[in-house]
Amino acid sequence: MQAVNRSRFLKRAFQCFGSLVAVSAALGAAQGVSAQSAPQGQIVIPDNVKIFGDDNPNMRRATAVVNGDVITGTDVDQRLALIVAANQGKIDAEEMKRLRLQILRNLIDETLQIQEAKAADVSVEDAEVNQSYARVAQQNFGQNTAAMDAYLKRVGSSPESLKRQIRGELSWQRLLQRNVQPFINVSDDEVNDVLARLKAAKGTDEYRLGEIYLAATPETREQVYKNASQIVQQLRQGGSFVAYARQYSQASTASVGGDLGWVRLAQLPAELQTVARDLDTGQLAGPIEVPGGFDILYLIDKRQVLTADPRDAILSLKQISLPFPKGVSEAEASRRAEAFAKAMKAAKGCGDVDGVAKTLGAQVVTNDQVKARDLPGQLQNAVLQLSPGETLPPFGSLEDGVRILMLCGRDDAQSESGPSFEQLQAQLEDDRVNKRAQTYLRDLRRDAVIEYN
Repeated sequence: MQAVNRSRFLKRAFQCFGSLVAVSAALGAAQGVSAQSAPQGQIVIPDNVKIFGDDNPNMRRATAVVNGDVITGTDVDQRLALIVAANQGKIDAEEMKRLRLQILRNLIDETLQIQEAKAADVSVEDAEVNQSYARVAQQNFGQNTAAMDAYLKRVGSSPESLKRQIRGELSWQRLLQRNVQPFINVSDDEVNDVLARLKAAKGTDEYRLGEIYLAATPETREQVYKNASQIVQQLRQGGSFVAYARQYSQASTASVGGDLGWVRLAQLPAELQTVARDLDTGQLAGPIEVPGGFDILYLIDKRQVLTADPRDAILSLKQISLPFPKGVSEAEASRRAEAFAKAMKAAKGCGDVDGVAKTLGAQVVTNDQVKARDLPGQLQNAVLQLSPGETLPPFGSLEDGVRILMLCGRDDAQSESGPSFEQLQAQLEDDRVNKRAQTYLRDLRRDAVIEYN
């Protein structure tokens, strides 16, 4: 397993949410030096700073020119439309304004990455972009590209916008493979050390967490906390955690939707350990104050290190369904469900259930490849307690009728052996490439010529 590096929690040195006065105070507190004693090249702002003119002089507009390449308002609108669609439109005006600014910053980074790849003669052919686009259509929509084209246009985005994002990601990955990856080295001793620690931790709990991090200074703490609270509220109303992490999080995990991967509590900052331990799968927590800002945590899943997870068992199930007559009352439906459940309990295992179902006018569907973890959460633990031939209590609705699941067999998951030497080495290399990539992108930002229109 890839160790979680502390750099994932070390964020930007300061973040300008407010006026220049707030920035100067933050720098003064962090540096503790005067102009006279500062080393050459260090930024120094006096404590008694006076602002001449508007304390927020930049006109923040929706378009920009990055080293000569134009980012239009339409570019921003089409990216924003995808996030709005992912959140079922539940985004208020203030949130929309902040999201628009974040998207513009993301587009600036994307433009810099594409430009750098082009300057280094790293090319991405249209055919490759179209192939990735088709794969996205299949994986995320279960439909062909024409159907996804129509969907994107319907929500206010466009195929061109998504293809540009794909081109940016492919260009950057290819550039890193040529200019960064060849210079990354992970020794055998490092890999063996991680493998030994992994085996020593066998049986301990691991948590797959998502995070959204917002940086804050003492001066911006109140406003950042307010922003983080608004994000939590949007998420609890059904917002997409992955979408918000990609657009708002200032951690390096933002590019993967905030996914920290599998971690143990000891690998987390102390402020997050207790919170993570008490979370249930699918639960959200935050804002949590940590050094330098606030974190929002989401527990994606939980397991034990190198231990078979019962939820990975493959189940053979029969679903017996009995429809209700149209217009049936709730009382009558309950009576019919009770009688149905009693009849199913009288069935002598899966071999007998088809005959019993036929006498009741019920339908039987069999599936021998159901993974327990793919069942709804409220059914997972219950079905794992069954023995072959036993059934779960009836469930359903007045419209859909009543259904019963019977367990016919179960193949338990094998004990997890953990990553191989080669897999772990690749994970460690990827982690180091990602860190170098962050530095690379910071350099591109620093040297960029950006005009806001």
